[in-house]
Amino acid sequence: MNLFTDIRSLVLDCLTAMVDEGTLPEGLDFANVAVEPPRDAAHGDMATNAAMVLAKPAKMKPRDVADALAGKLAADARVTSAEVAGPGFLNLRLDRSSWQSVLGAVLAEDIKFGRSDLGAGKRVNVEYVSANPTGPLHVGHTRGAVFGDALASLLDFVGYDVTREYYINDGGGQVDVLARSVYLRYLEAHGQEVAFVDGTYPGDYLVPVGQALKDKVGDAYVNQPEDVWLEEIRNFATDAMMDLIRADLASLGIQMDKFFSEKSLYGTGLIESALKSLDDKGLIYEGVLEPPKGKKPDDWEPREQTLFKSTEHGDDVDRPVKKSDGAWTYFAPDIAYHYDKVERGFDMLIDIFGADHGGYVKRMKAAVSALSDGRVPLDIKLCQLVKLFKDGQEFKMSKRAGTFVTLRDVVDAVGPDVTRFMLLTRKNDQGFDFDLDKALEQSKDNPVFYVQYANARICSTLRKAAEAGIATDDATLAAADLTLLQDAAQLTVAKKLAEWPRLVEIAARTNEPHRVAFYLYDLASELHGLYHLGKTNEDLRFVNESNPSATHAKMALAKAVSIVISAGLGILGVTPAQEMR
Repeated sequence: MNLFTDIRSLVLDCLTAMVDEGTLPEGLDFANVAVEPPRDAAHGDMATNAAMVLAKPAKMKPRDVADALAGKLAADARVTSAEVAGPGFLNLRLDRSSWQSVLGAVLAEDIKFGRSDLGAGKRVNVEYVSANPTGPLHVGHTRGAVFGDALASLLDFVGYDVTREYYINDGGGQVDVLARSVYLRYLEAHGQEVAFVDGTYPGDYLVPVGQALKDKVGDAYVNQPEDVWLEEIRNFATDAMMDLIRADLASLGIQMDKFFSEKSLYGTGLIESALKSLDDKGLIYEGVLEPPKGKKPDDWEPREQTLFKSTEHGDDVDRPVKKSDGAWTYFAPDIAYHYDKVERGFDMLIDIFGADHGGYVKRMKAAVSALSDGRVPLDIKLCQLVKLFKDGQEFKMSKRAGTFVTLRDVVDAVGPDVTRFMLLTRKNDQGFDFDLDKALEQSKDNPVFYVQYANARICSTLRKAAEAGIATDDATLAAADLTLLQDAAQLTVAKKLAEWPRLVEIAARTNEPHRVAFYLYDLASELHGLYHLGKTNEDLRFVNESNPSATHAKMALAKAVSIVISAGLGILGVTPAQEMR
C-alpha cells in the first residue's frame, strides 16, 4: 500500500473528469502532477501541485484550476478538506480512517510493506569498493563499501535484479610494487635485514604474507633476480590481499556477487573488442590533442595518439586510449570492463568512486553511452573523504597498515552496525567527520542509538504487555481495533509510516540511501515522543492492563513502527536491536 500513490490516483481521476466535463482542455500531460507531504505539517496532510503545473498549458489561472479540483477532491470520503493556498497549491486533509488503514497494511504486509515493482526486474550492476589489492581496506574505502552495499539493497527492495561487483585493479604497476614489498617480507622471514624504500608498502599486514610465501616455496627465491620471482609473487600476493579484503568486507556484512579481474582484460582480446566496437561507430581516430590549460593530465602527450571521440557523448575533450608507443592508457581497460558489463546485458550501471576520481565521470559516462548506443545509463556516485576523530583529536594512523586507518580499525572501535549507519547519515558527496566517541554515545544526538533504542523500546513494550497477560501475537495485533487510535500524536506516527513507501521510491530513483537513515531518525523521534506522552497521559500509555482492546491497538501501532524500522535498517545493512545494553 502507498497512500500517496492512492491519493495521486484520486487527483488524476478528478483531473480526467474535469477534462471530460470541459473544465480543462484535452491533451494535458499529467506526468508532473505530484502528491507529497506539505512543507509545513500545519497546512495539511498532503499537497498537490496539479494546478500549478497545468495552468499554463491549460491557459487558465492556477487558482481557477485549484478551486475546481478542490471541489471534486472534497467529494471523496477520504478527504475531509481541500484548501487552496497561495497562487494555486492545494492542501488536503485526510480522514482518520486513511491513516488507520496504513497501520493495517503494515501489519498485513509485514517486511514487504514499502516494497514495489519500481525496478520491474531490470538488471542493475552496482560496482563498489574496487580498491587496489595492495593492502587492507582503509576508512575511505569503508564509506564507499557501506554506501554501495546499502544502495544495492535499496534497489533490490524496489524490484531491481541487482549484481554487487568488485573490480580488482590487478593489472597495473602497483601490483608489481606489492610483489616487491612481499619479497622483502619473505627475505625478512628468512632472517635477513631489509629496508623499505620509497614506493614500497611497509605495513605489518605483509609480514604473514611473507611468512606464508616462505612456507610455500622455502628458500627458492632468496637472493634471486626479480625476473625469477616477480610474476609468481605478484599472483601469490594478490590472492593473499584479496583474501584480506574479502575478510574486511565480511566484517561489515558485505558479500560481493562477482569479482572481476582487470588482468583478465589483457592479452585476451577484450580491450581490442571494446575499441573495435567504438571504431565501428566512427568514434576512434588518430590525432593530437590540444595542450590542456593548467595542470597536464597523465594521458596527454604532444604526439599523435589513438583517441576516442568522447565529446560526441557529452565529454569536454576527446580521450586517449593508446599512447604513441602503442601502450594502452589507463582509460582503455576501463572502457573494456564497462563494455563487458554492457555485453552481459545489464539495463543500468552504477559505479561508486572515491572523491579523487571526479575527473573520470564524464569520460566514463561517454564511453558507456557510446558502447551501448545510449541504451544503458551509467550513474557515478562519488564518496567524499572521511575524517576520524577520537578524544577530540583527528585519528590518523593505523600501526598495522603503516600509513592509514583501516576498515578493521573502525569496525573494531564501534562495531559494524554503528559503522554502517553513521556513514549513511550524510549524503555521499559531502565530507564526513566520524567521531568514534559520539558514535557510541547513548543520546538523541547519536542517530544510530536513537533509532535502535526506538526498536528496542518497542520490543520491551511488547514483552511487558505479554507479561501482563495481554496477547501480542501477530494474529491478535492484526485483528486489533485500529479505530481506537484517535489521538493526534498516534496519528502523527501513522502519517510518518505512510511516508515510507514513497520515501523508498524517491531514494531508489535518486540512488540516495542516506534518505533511509534520515527517515528512520524522524520515525524514531515520533515514536519516542509518543512514548513520553504516555508518562503523563494514561490514555496514551502503550500498556494498560485494564483496557486490553486499547492496548492491542497501541501495540499494533508500535509493532508497525518496528516493522518499518527493521525494514529500513535491513536496507542499510544494520541488525535491529531487540534490547539495549
